[in-house]
Amino acid sequence: MKTLKLLFVALIVSFSTQINAQTADEIIANYFENTGGVEAWQKIEGMKMSAKVNQGGMEIPLEIIQLKNGKQMTVINFQGKEIKQGVFNGEVLWSTNFMTQKAEKGDQETTDNMKRQMHEFPDPFLNYKDNGYTVELLGKEEIDGTETFKLKLSKVPMIVDGIEEENVSYYFFDTENFVPIVVQSEIKAGPMKGQSSESKMSDYQEVGDVYMPFSMTQGLKGQPGQTIAIDKIELNPQIDDKEFEFPEEEAVETTIEEIK
Repeated sequence: MKTLKLLFVALIVSFSTQINAQTADEIIANYFENTGGVEAWQKIEGMKMSAKVNQGGMEIPLEIIQLKNGKQMTVINFQGKEIKQGVFNGEVLWSTNFMTQKAEKGDQETTDNMKRQMHEFPDPFLNYKDNGYTVELLGKEEIDGTETFKLKLSKVPMIVDGIEEENVSYYFFDTENFVPIVVQSEIKAGPMKGQSSESKMSDYQEVGDVYMPFSMTQGLKGQPGQTIAIDKIELNPQIDDKEFEFPEEEAVETTIEEIK
């Protein structure tokens, strides 16, 4: 009798786990269905966002470019100059130093972590199982007065100080429209280590055959963040590969001039 009871409990736990997994997948399926369908998302090879941020009362234009092959960059237009930040060509990560206006390569660890997430474009939930990710439904939670489903997305481990650590993000999907409105994740390195970053998405609009957020606010959880207002999103833009390359010649010439 005791064995039968234990077997019954085991079946209940197993059944609950299956239901939970199915529910998580249903949320993801509804998300893609409501935003254009999986087929439409799979056709996206790249995107270019034209946006602006407000810094001290000044609107600063910028472009955010992301491609399916992992290449990406942000171009800031400031005082008549184009300043490239977070440029990644699939192998090298670099940015323009705001003070010197010279290109500088990122550290090897950050570059390696960038390589590990190259396949996330255009959405980390698209084919997430093929990428070795797992998703878990943690229940419902109210965010800014909106009821949401809380999903835990566990991705490929990231490297922190030479050691692999878990790489987890929490997505909060609006229970009515099944779209993510908040993403939270722990900051693993730097002065903010241990705190939670938070991105809020809203103002979903049609872009080609899919729907994407046109307002994103990024910062620390529980604190005011920096809002990026998107004016336009172009799908599958034609971007010259040279735009992502580290300007080696410029760096060499600059070094020689400094020596003189």
